[in-house]
Amino acid sequence: MILAAVLVAVLIAIVIVKFLPLKLRWIASLLLLALSVFLVVKIWSGIMEPINFNKNKVKKYAKVVEKLKIIRDAQVKHFEVTGKYTKDKAGLIQFIDTAKLALTETTTIVEKENRGGGIIVDVEKRKTDTIGFEPVLKYFKDTDYKNMFNVPGVKGKEFDVEVGTVEKIPGLVVPTFFVKTEKKDILKGMNESLVKQELEAVATDQIRGEYVSVGSLEEVTTGGNWPPSYDRKKGEENK
Repeated sequence: MILAAVLVAVLIAIVIVKFLPLKLRWIASLLLLALSVFLVVKIWSGIMEPINFNKNKVKKYAKVVEKLKIIRDAQVKHFEVTGKYTKDKAGLIQFIDTAKLALTETTTIVEKENRGGGIIVDVEKRKTDTIGFEPVLKYFKDTDYKNMFNVPGVKGKEFDVEVGTVEKIPGLVVPTFFVKTEKKDILKGMNESLVKQELEAVATDQIRGEYVSVGSLEEVTTGGNWPPSYDRKKGEENK
Protein backbone atom coordinates (compact mmCIF):
# COMPACT_ATOMS: atom_id res chain seq x y z
CA MET A 1 0.00 0.00 0.00
CA ILE A 2 2.76 2.43 0.93
CA LEU A 3 4.78 1.49 -2.17
CA ALA A 4 1.74 2.07 -4.39
CA ALA A 5 1.22 5.52 -2.86
CA VAL A 6 4.87 6.42 -3.49
CA LEU A 7 4.57 5.36 -7.13
CA VAL A 8 1.42 7.44 -7.54
CA ALA A 9 3.19 10.44 -6.03
CA VAL A 10 6.08 10.04 -8.47
CA LEU A 11 3.69 9.79 -11.43
CA ILE A 12 1.85 12.92 -10.31
CA ALA A 13 5.14 14.77 -10.01
CA ILE A 14 6.10 13.74 -13.57
CA VAL A 15 2.70 14.82 -14.90
CA ILE A 16 3.04 18.19 -13.17
CA VAL A 17 6.47 18.87 -14.63
CA LYS A 18 5.80 17.69 -18.17
CA PHE A 19 2.14 18.15 -18.98
CA LEU A 20 0.21 20.26 -16.47
CA PRO A 21 -0.23 24.01 -17.14
CA LEU A 22 1.02 26.34 -14.42
CA LYS A 23 -2.49 27.53 -13.53
CA LEU A 24 -3.59 23.95 -12.72
CA ARG A 25 -0.57 22.88 -10.78
CA TRP A 26 -2.16 23.90 -7.46
CA ILE A 27 -4.60 20.98 -7.89
CA ALA A 28 -1.73 18.56 -8.28
CA SER A 29 -0.02 20.12 -5.28
CA LEU A 30 -3.09 19.40 -3.18
CA LEU A 31 -3.07 15.81 -4.39
CA LEU A 32 0.59 15.47 -3.47
CA LEU A 33 -0.10 16.94 -0.05
CA ALA A 34 -2.95 14.46 0.49
CA LEU A 35 -0.69 11.60 -0.56
CA SER A 36 2.01 12.81 1.81
CA VAL A 37 -0.44 12.84 4.71
CA PHE A 38 -1.62 9.37 3.71
CA LEU A 39 1.96 8.09 3.63
CA VAL A 40 2.74 9.54 7.06
CA VAL A 41 -0.39 7.96 8.53
CA LYS A 42 0.38 4.56 6.97
CA ILE A 43 4.01 4.62 8.11
CA TRP A 44 2.97 5.61 11.64
CA SER A 45 0.33 2.90 11.65
CA GLY A 46 2.88 0.36 10.46
CA ILE A 47 5.17 1.30 13.34
CA MET A 48 2.49 1.42 16.03
CA GLU A 49 0.42 -1.63 15.10
CA PRO A 50 2.96 -4.23 16.36
CA ILE A 51 3.53 -2.14 19.49
CA ASN A 52 -0.19 -1.93 20.24
CA PHE A 53 -0.60 -5.60 19.38
CA ASN A 54 2.04 -6.56 21.95
CA LYS A 55 0.47 -4.36 24.63
CA ASN A 56 -2.99 -5.81 24.03
CA LYS A 57 -1.82 -9.43 23.86
CA VAL A 58 0.04 -9.08 27.18
CA LYS A 59 -3.15 -7.75 28.82
CA LYS A 60 -5.15 -10.67 27.43
CA TYR A 61 -2.52 -13.26 28.32
CA ALA A 62 -2.13 -11.89 31.86
CA LYS A 63 -5.78 -12.65 32.64
CA VAL A 64 -5.41 -16.16 31.23
CA VAL A 65 -2.21 -16.81 33.20
CA GLU A 66 -3.91 -15.75 36.44
CA LYS A 67 -6.62 -18.36 35.86
CA LEU A 68 -4.02 -21.02 35.06
CA LYS A 69 -2.20 -20.23 38.31
CA ILE A 70 -5.42 -20.83 40.27
CA ILE A 71 -5.96 -24.15 38.50
CA ARG A 72 -2.33 -25.11 39.10
CA ASP A 73 -2.61 -24.31 42.82
CA ALA A 74 -5.85 -26.31 43.05
CA GLN A 75 -4.21 -29.31 41.36
CA VAL A 76 -1.22 -29.10 43.72
CA LYS A 77 -3.50 -29.09 46.79
CA HIS A 78 -5.50 -31.98 45.33
CA PHE A 79 -2.26 -33.92 44.92
CA GLU A 80 -1.17 -33.14 48.48
CA VAL A 81 -4.45 -34.54 49.85
CA THR A 82 -5.16 -37.43 47.47
CA GLY A 83 -1.78 -38.24 45.89
CA LYS A 84 -3.08 -37.62 42.37
CA TYR A 85 -4.24 -34.91 39.96
CA THR A 86 -7.72 -34.74 38.44
CA LYS A 87 -9.36 -33.75 35.16
CA ASP A 88 -12.79 -33.48 36.81
CA LYS A 89 -13.39 -29.72 36.71
CA ALA A 90 -16.53 -29.68 38.85
CA GLY A 91 -14.89 -32.13 41.23
CA LEU A 92 -11.84 -29.89 41.67
CA ILE A 93 -14.04 -26.91 42.52
CA GLN A 94 -15.94 -29.04 45.04
CA PHE A 95 -12.61 -30.22 46.44
CA ILE A 96 -11.65 -26.61 47.21
CA ASP A 97 -14.99 -26.06 48.91
CA THR A 98 -14.93 -29.16 51.12
CA ALA A 99 -11.50 -30.77 51.45
CA LYS A 100 -9.19 -30.43 54.42
CA LEU A 101 -5.41 -30.45 54.36
CA ALA A 102 -3.55 -32.37 57.07
CA LEU A 103 -1.10 -30.36 59.18
CA THR A 104 1.93 -32.42 60.13
CA GLU A 105 4.85 -32.02 62.46
CA THR A 106 8.14 -33.88 62.04
CA THR A 107 10.33 -34.47 65.06
CA THR A 108 13.54 -36.38 65.70
CA ILE A 109 13.41 -39.07 68.35
CA VAL A 110 16.14 -41.28 69.78
CA GLU A 111 15.52 -44.99 70.14
CA LYS A 112 17.77 -47.65 71.59
CA GLU A 113 18.58 -50.40 69.15
CA ASN A 114 19.98 -53.79 70.11
CA ARG A 115 22.68 -54.74 67.65
CA GLY A 116 23.27 -58.10 69.35
CA GLY A 117 26.08 -59.30 71.56
CA GLY A 118 25.02 -56.95 74.28
CA ILE A 119 25.61 -53.90 72.07
CA ILE A 120 22.90 -51.27 72.38
CA VAL A 121 23.19 -48.02 70.45
CA ASP A 122 21.13 -44.85 70.23
CA VAL A 123 19.53 -44.37 66.78
CA GLU A 124 17.91 -41.13 65.63
CA LYS A 125 14.66 -41.49 63.71
CA ARG A 126 12.32 -38.94 62.19
CA LYS A 127 8.70 -39.16 63.24
CA THR A 128 5.84 -37.38 61.48
CA ASP A 129 2.55 -36.80 63.29
CA THR A 130 -0.69 -35.24 62.15
CA ILE A 131 -1.44 -32.38 64.50
CA GLY A 132 -4.59 -31.04 62.88
CA PHE A 133 -6.41 -30.11 59.70
CA GLU A 134 -7.12 -26.89 57.80
CA PRO A 135 -9.62 -26.22 55.00
CA VAL A 136 -8.20 -26.08 51.48
CA LEU A 137 -10.54 -23.14 50.87
CA LYS A 138 -8.22 -21.05 53.05
CA TYR A 139 -5.76 -20.86 50.15
CA PHE A 140 -8.36 -19.67 47.62
CA LYS A 141 -10.38 -17.05 49.52
CA ASP A 142 -9.18 -14.12 47.39
CA THR A 143 -9.52 -15.93 44.05
CA ASP A 144 -12.35 -16.52 41.59
CA TYR A 145 -11.85 -20.28 41.77
CA LYS A 146 -15.51 -20.99 40.97
CA ASN A 147 -14.87 -19.70 37.43
CA MET A 148 -11.23 -20.73 37.11
CA PHE A 149 -11.88 -23.00 34.10
CA ASN A 150 -13.46 -20.22 32.01
CA VAL A 151 -10.95 -18.71 29.56
CA PRO A 152 -11.00 -14.90 30.05
CA GLY A 153 -12.16 -12.97 27.00
CA VAL A 154 -13.30 -16.08 25.10
CA LYS A 155 -17.03 -16.58 25.56
CA GLY A 156 -18.09 -20.16 26.22
CA LYS A 157 -14.50 -21.49 26.16
CA GLU A 158 -13.00 -23.58 28.97
CA PHE A 159 -9.43 -24.70 29.55
CA ASP A 160 -8.55 -28.21 28.40
CA VAL A 161 -7.41 -30.40 31.31
CA GLU A 162 -5.45 -33.65 30.95
CA VAL A 163 -3.80 -35.92 33.51
CA GLY A 164 -1.26 -38.69 33.07
CA THR A 165 1.84 -40.27 34.52
CA VAL A 166 5.59 -40.12 33.86
CA GLU A 167 8.19 -42.71 34.83
CA LYS A 168 10.65 -40.36 36.46
CA ILE A 169 13.18 -43.13 37.10
CA PRO A 170 12.82 -46.86 36.47
CA GLY A 171 10.09 -48.11 38.76
CA LEU A 172 8.98 -44.65 39.96
CA VAL A 173 5.79 -43.49 38.23
CA VAL A 174 4.74 -39.92 39.03
CA PRO A 175 1.34 -38.28 38.30
CA THR A 176 1.26 -35.29 35.93
CA PHE A 177 -1.29 -32.76 34.70
CA PHE A 178 -1.53 -30.41 31.72
CA VAL A 179 -3.92 -27.45 31.33
CA LYS A 180 -3.99 -25.39 28.14
CA THR A 181 -5.92 -23.08 25.84
CA GLU A 182 -5.21 -21.92 22.30
CA LYS A 183 -3.62 -18.51 21.70
CA LYS A 184 -5.63 -18.00 18.51
CA ASP A 185 -8.88 -17.94 20.50
CA ILE A 186 -7.49 -15.39 22.95
CA LEU A 187 -6.22 -13.15 20.11
CA LYS A 188 -9.28 -13.49 17.87
CA GLY A 189 -10.10 -10.25 16.04
CA MET A 190 -6.54 -8.91 16.14
CA ASN A 191 -4.18 -8.49 13.15
CA GLU A 192 -4.05 -11.91 11.48
CA SER A 193 -0.45 -11.55 10.30
CA LEU A 194 0.75 -10.65 13.79
CA VAL A 195 -1.34 -13.44 15.32
CA LYS A 196 0.33 -15.93 12.97
CA GLN A 197 3.76 -14.70 14.10
CA GLU A 198 2.67 -14.99 17.73
CA LEU A 199 1.67 -18.64 17.28
CA GLU A 200 5.24 -19.34 16.18
CA ALA A 201 6.91 -17.44 19.05
CA VAL A 202 10.06 -19.09 20.42
CA ALA A 203 11.80 -16.21 22.26
CA THR A 204 12.47 -16.71 25.95
CA ASP A 205 10.58 -13.53 26.86
CA GLN A 206 7.45 -14.72 25.05
CA ILE A 207 4.81 -17.38 25.66
CA ARG A 208 6.10 -20.07 23.34
CA GLY A 209 4.02 -22.05 20.88
CA GLU A 210 0.32 -22.18 20.06
CA TYR A 211 -0.96 -22.53 23.63
CA VAL A 212 -0.90 -20.81 26.99
CA SER A 213 -0.44 -23.71 29.38
CA VAL A 214 0.68 -25.00 32.76
CA GLY A 215 2.04 -28.41 33.70
CA SER A 216 3.14 -31.13 31.29
CA LEU A 217 2.38 -34.71 30.35
CA GLU A 218 5.99 -35.36 29.28
CA GLU A 219 7.83 -34.19 32.39
CA VAL A 220 7.19 -33.66 36.09
CA THR A 221 6.50 -29.94 36.45
CA THR A 222 3.88 -27.54 37.76
CA GLY A 223 5.36 -24.59 35.85
CA GLY A 224 3.70 -22.64 33.06
CA ASN A 225 5.02 -21.79 29.60
CA TRP A 226 4.89 -18.05 30.26
CA PRO A 227 8.02 -15.92 30.96
CA PRO A 228 8.82 -14.50 34.44
CA SER A 229 7.29 -11.12 33.53
CA TYR A 230 3.82 -12.64 34.00
CA ASP A 231 4.71 -13.60 37.57
CA ARG A 232 5.41 -10.04 38.66
CA LYS A 233 2.95 -8.49 41.04
CA LYS A 234 0.86 -5.58 39.85
CA GLY A 235 2.83 -2.36 39.94
CA GLU A 236 6.24 -3.98 39.76
CA GLU A 237 6.44 -3.45 35.98
CA ASN A 238 6.72 0.29 36.50
CA LYS A 239 9.49 0.15 39.11
